[in-house]
Amino acid sequence: MTSHSGFDIIGDVHGCANSLTLLLEKLGYRAVNGVFQHPQRQAVFAGDVVDRGPRIREALQIVKRMCDAGSAQMVMGNHEFDAIAYHTRAPEDSGRTFLREHTKRHNRLIAETLEQFADYPGEWQDYLAWFKQLPLFLEFPNFRVVHACWDQALIDEFKCRYPSNRIDQAFLDAVADGDSFEWKCINRLTRGRDLPLPQGAAMRSAEGFERRSFRARFWGRKPKTYGDLAFQPDPLPDDIARQPIEPGEHLAITRYGKQEVPLFIGHYWLSGRPTPIADNLACLDYSAVKYGRLVAYSIDEERKLDPEKFTWINVDAP
Repeated sequence: MTSHSGFDIIGDVHGCANSLTLLLEKLGYRAVNGVFQHPQRQAVFAGDVVDRGPRIREALQIVKRMCDAGSAQMVMGNHEFDAIAYHTRAPEDSGRTFLREHTKRHNRLIAETLEQFADYPGEWQDYLAWFKQLPLFLEFPNFRVVHACWDQALIDEFKCRYPSNRIDQAFLDAVADGDSFEWKCINRLTRGRDLPLPQGAAMRSAEGFERRSFRARFWGRKPKTYGDLAFQPDPLPDDIARQPIEPGEHLAITRYGKQEVPLFIGHYWLSGRPTPIADNLACLDYSAVKYGRLVAYSIDEERKLDPEKFTWINVDAP
């Protein structure tokens, strides 16, 4: 087995294949027989290679070829799982047709991917089969990778119920039940921790959707208000952000302790100059598909993340 002196964790690609090529080259990877490789290092993708972007098929080709050759690994993002669920029929007694129903919103979210694979249906089926084999999380001796949220209790239970860090058909069947452990697990690890807005309040996202919940932090400081908890592109309305958190709600907050090994996530659409969120936590999703940055962090043996070890490509609008 090839040993690696270090790892380059790469954030949400979302079909930005040209930017991915530039980032890999900047990190020292070179294409050998059509596969990007590094003589000492391995790439780790934090999920969400599909949807939204202009070159989804090309991005998948790059990533899968690297994974097949051992020059990369990848965890499942919510968009990979959504693609699986969109194409998987639900159990007959579930009251639905597909695990992810073909609603107007769901159709829109996957439309770019399906359009780009319209002439390659067999190839798309092969990628769907590959998505099912992706791990939900990766643990290395000195760091971890998950798409959205490291919930140790859920991960421990997943390990007890399933023989690896990957899903299987039984897992998919159980996901049809929105109250199941499997649904809670896939939702938490690939989408993060959502908390309800107080007193039935609602807000409208930048994409025009009404939301009655918000993405919450799962690390660091002790939050006192809803604004302290929020971690998403759309800020909470001022009146909600100032409201104090009810004492009982602290028990519902997932936490990642300061003593844990460094954790890398994607998913959250950050902006600005890449930097650690905490000494042991970095989000690598800097909205590449929205003309932000495609970002990587190069980890070696450090336990405290270094702001100078981020690498990125600015994604310019055409």
